Amino acid sequence: MQRSLFSVSYAGLWGQHALDTTAFLAKAAQLGYDAVMLMGKRPHLSPLDATPDRVAAMKKALAENRIGCAVVAGYTDLSGAGAAEVPYLEMQIAYVEALARIAAELGASVVRVFTAYEVEGRNPNVTWARVVSALREAAERAAEHGRTLAVQNHHDLAVHTDVLLELLGDVDRANCRAAFDAWSPALRGEDLYQAASRMAPHTAITTNADYVRLPRFRYDPEAINYRPVAPDLVRAVPFGEGFIDYPAFFQGLADGGFDGIANYEMCSPIRGGGSLENLDAYAAGYVAWMRERGW
Repeated sequence: MQRSLFSVSYAGLWGQHALDTTAFLAKAAQLGYDAVMLMGKRPHLSPLDATPDRVAAMKKALAENRIGCAVVAGYTDLSGAGAAEVPYLEMQIAYVEALARIAAELGASVVRVFTAYEVEGRNPNVTWARVVSALREAAERAAEHGRTLAVQNHHDLAVHTDVLLELLGDVDRANCRAAFDAWSPALRGEDLYQAASRMAPHTAITTNADYVRLPRFRYDPEAINYRPVAPDLVRAVPFGEGFIDYPAFFQGLADGGFDGIANYEMCSPIRGGGSLENLDAYAAGYVAWMRERGW
């Protein structure tokens, strides 16, 4: 598998140490990664800032550091919720198309996208139809640039493995595949080996991090006891130290035929804080864990 580091890990979004894009590329190479996934928004790779000069500078930095750009990560919510007169879906499709164009210039084969959050009072069948339609058009536009869309099991719609497969079937575009991650099915109690082996033939990328569950309780003075509060708090920890059964997950992917891009991310606060040294230790730990197991 191609080991790739997601730039969101060094974006400073959760108070952690931040690196600009050039420094991040050098860091990823130093830590032993084959490639990077670049966040398709500020501060790293917003289409608003991707001038020809900046893209050329990024290509130069990739070459100098002997590292590839594997994925450009889009941030979408295809629910279409909001004021009826505002063309939310059109704007997002244009955004994804812009990312596909930039991805082609940087040599990235994949643009990562999300589905939609559920909206209270909105018919889920209406949301489903909008997501399918938007993904079809986005995939067709990405195909014009020779890029693949990867739909992550992240947002509410089609987050379950069975439902994600159903969605991809409805979209029915050869270049619209899955960005299948372990943390989502693990949190919801799916069998990771079975889910991964089923999704492997449909998966373009996977993005990985490890977590511990921190149960929550509220004191009830009348009962002189505690009541459980749902859901658990989840916190990121070094790879291999959390509750997610990654050996089963990666074995399922491998047995299903996946040999693609395996990203690492720090996309939340992490145990030990957000110093550069701690971020580097986490990112290096993922490379070591993957190498030790031959993935």
